[in-house]
Amino acid sequence: MLAWSPISVAETEITVGVYHFPPVASVGPDGKPTGLLGDLLEELEQTHEDISFRVVHTSPKRRFLDFDAKLYDVMIFECPDWGWRDKKEVSISRPILAEEDFYVALRKPGRDLSFFDGLPNHSIVVISGYHYGFAGYETDSSVLEQKFRIEFSDSHSRNLKLIKADRPSVAEVAVISRSYLQMHLAKHPEDRDTLLISDKPDQRYQFGIIARKDGTASADEILKLLSPLIKNGRYQRLVEKWGLRLPADFPTGAEAP
Repeated sequence: MLAWSPISVAETEITVGVYHFPPVASVGPDGKPTGLLGDLLEELEQTHEDISFRVVHTSPKRRFLDFDAKLYDVMIFECPDWGWRDKKEVSISRPILAEEDFYVALRKPGRDLSFFDGLPNHSIVVISGYHYGFAGYETDSSVLEQKFRIEFSDSHSRNLKLIKADRPSVAEVAVISRSYLQMHLAKHPEDRDTLLISDKPDQRYQFGIIARKDGTASADEILKLLSPLIKNGRYQRLVEKWGLRLPADFPTGAEAP
């Protein structure tokens, strides 16, 4: 399935939806994609001179509405289980990235990992529109507010600041991706003694490519564009650069067809 087969249309522009999910993907102040996605789109355009990508900035809550409105045709790093499998108009590729989320709290005397066992009893801060295991992947804020003591945010950075501020009435637990935690702790090693991180994930998930069936390119055609970067090992190096991981069964290097 990963064998190289170019899209036959010359000078093809592909619209890519992007929302804030660092370090996987984000959009900088200049409107350009950053993180792994930014690197990957740049590499793909250099590899395929007849292909260009136009980024459409969306949000976690708005991404389905924007897709239905045909503002973009492709989302390159997205979990199919987050509301996409029921959409008849989408094609979905095999997984191309693996990630997981963990609970984070302030480390205090007498507080250990058992603190996370009573999660429903704690105030929780999450990113609006994200899907979480503890919440049954529900994203409706009104429903979540009925079930949990929950605070909504727009970034992992703000969530960690709330945890470190020690404001139990607002946020005792945050849910943070493994790669973002790794990136944060590399920049702020002092927080290794400040933060208590769960040893069990809230959820494990895999990203694939989501594409509109009647769009410019299908999910598998986008995956084929990626094939040369898989064969030469460049894709794996980009993934590792951002502290991310490939799925366990993902073909790499010489193993790629």
